[in-house]
Amino acid sequence: MKKICVVGSVNLDFFTTAMKFPEKGETILGDTFFTQPGGKGANQAVAAAKLGGEVHFIGAVGKDDVSRTLIENFESVGIQIEGLEQVEAASGVAQITIAEQDNTIIVVPGANDEVSVELVKKHADILDASDIVILQMEIPLETIEYVIDYAHQQGKTIILNPAPAHSLSADAIKKSTYITPNEIEVKTVFGDKKYADILEMYPNKVVLTKGSNGAYFHNGTGIVHVPAEETLAVDTTGAGDTFNGAFAVALSEGKSLPEAVQFANQAAAVAITKMGAQAAMPTRSELKEQVELDQLK
Repeated sequence: MKKICVVGSVNLDFFTTAMKFPEKGETILGDTFFTQPGGKGANQAVAAAKLGGEVHFIGAVGKDDVSRTLIENFESVGIQIEGLEQVEAASGVAQITIAEQDNTIIVVPGANDEVSVELVKKHADILDASDIVILQMEIPLETIEYVIDYAHQQGKTIILNPAPAHSLSADAIKKSTYITPNEIEVKTVFGDKKYADILEMYPNKVVLTKGSNGAYFHNGTGIVHVPAEETLAVDTTGAGDTFNGAFAVALSEGKSLPEAVQFANQAAAVAITKMGAQAAMPTRSELKEQVELDQLK
């Protein structure tokens, strides 16, 4: 199996659930509150590790009580954290509100802003030993572009999940092997074009995720639609991160692009049936059980 390196963010997430989202200036009563390790980088690393991937992580946390929770969480699922540094800034946090079968998120980056080019250079040996590199956009853009360039020179498979959405240089787009935006992010990255035109411009590179409508890519001949698995959504918070982690695992096992997208869809479908992000991400055995149940229907 090929090695996966995630370069990205790690947070402690504070979840609140409610019947509805408050209007501007409104105070409402919530239903439940809980905390859970998160951050898009950490989420994708955990998703990949729970599905059996060999995962290494490069990032930063603070020297605070929050960091202990985050470090222990990585260790509990077998993620290698020799590239996770403790810095002077506070660990990153996020406030997530879940209501109306959707969610809103406010992220305070903290230590994630310290994931600099210099920090990554210190751990170049991890990148060198990896086959697949996953990136998101909750760390400095300069670092993201450096990692893409470095990994491209090394011939690595690069998965760039452009979330939160941010414009990208033409060089970063060209050098990324796969770019996995959702239907909102794709407009920020590639401009206000039709989805079909964007996919055709970047065949076998842009994988557009559209939630319950599945995922789409262009194979050089035409657009391929990989349908989502039918399921009852309880919490969609970690769906995109589960997709990306699972996508990396599938590629690490030699699956083709259509097979990898289908595998990622299946994992995301299982994840949204439970509350939370990382806690809802399926293990390989849980995914296998769900797929077998679906085949019996």
